[in-house]
Amino acid sequence: MPIDCAASPNTGKAVQAGKRRACGVLLQATLAALAWDAMPAAHAQEPDGRDIIERVEHLLWGSTVQGQYQMTITTPRWQRTLALRVWIERPRRSFVRILSPAKEAGIGSLRIGTDMWNYLPNVERVVKIPPSMMLQPWMGSDFTNDDLVKESSVLEDYTHKVLGTSTVDGQDAYQVEATPKPEAAVVWGRVLYSVRKGDFMPLKQAYFSERGELVRVLSFSEVRQLGGRTLPTRWEMRPLAKPGNVTTVLLKEAVFDRPVDEAVFTQSHLQNP
Repeated sequence: MPIDCAASPNTGKAVQAGKRRACGVLLQATLAALAWDAMPAAHAQEPDGRDIIERVEHLLWGSTVQGQYQMTITTPRWQRTLALRVWIERPRRSFVRILSPAKEAGIGSLRIGTDMWNYLPNVERVVKIPPSMMLQPWMGSDFTNDDLVKESSVLEDYTHKVLGTSTVDGQDAYQVEATPKPEAAVVWGRVLYSVRKGDFMPLKQAYFSERGELVRVLSFSEVRQLGGRTLPTRWEMRPLAKPGNVTTVLLKEAVFDRPVDEAVFTQSHLQNP
C-alpha cells in the first residue's frame, strides 16, 4: 500500500509524525537503491589497478601454459637464437627446456615454489640456484632467472594503482603502477604498466630500481591469434644501461589452461631431456 506523504490539516499530530517517519525511511531506502544501481556502471567504466593487471597476467600466461618460444639475444658484438619449450603452472611451478642450438640443447630450468634448479647436460650436473641469483641474466639474455620461471608474482607481491591514462604508440592506455608490498622479496622499486583501454592488451612494462631509476623496458607487439586467444606474440626487453642490447621472445605455439603432466615438474624430467 503506498504511503501518502502529503500533510493534511484533518490528520492528528501523532498520525502526521508517524507518516513523516515512514516517508523519511522510504526516501533513504530510495536514495540507497539509486546509489547501489549506479555502482556497477562506475566500476565497469573504471577498473581498478589489480583488475587490469590480473587481466594482463591471465592473457599472457593463463592458469597454465605449454608452448614453444624463440628467444633471440642481441648485443653490439654478437647474436644468438634459442628455441625453448616451456611449461608453466602458475603460481607454483615452471619448467623451461632449451631445444636448440646443439651447444645448449638439453639445458633445463625447474622451479617449484621458491626453489630453482638448472640442469647442465655437458657436465651432467643439477645446480641449485640460490635466491640471490634469481635476478641474474638467464643464458646471457636480458631476462632474469625470475622472469623465465616466474617466481615472484606481480599480483601477490605488489599493490596496484591506476595513475591515469596516456597515449602509448598512438593508443589510449591505462597507466598502472605496481609497488612492492613491504614483506615482498622483490628487487624492483616499482613497475609501470601501459595497458590498452578497451581490450586490456599489454603495450609496455617499465621497471624501476628502488632509487627510482628506469632500468629496463619490456615492449609487446605483433598481436595475433594463438592458442585460442588474441595476444601479443613478440616481446622485446631492452636494458637502458646496455645500449644496443635487446632480447626478443617470439611465441610460436601455446596451449593455455590445460592440465600439465605431474612428471614434468620433477628432477627426473630435468635430467632426462
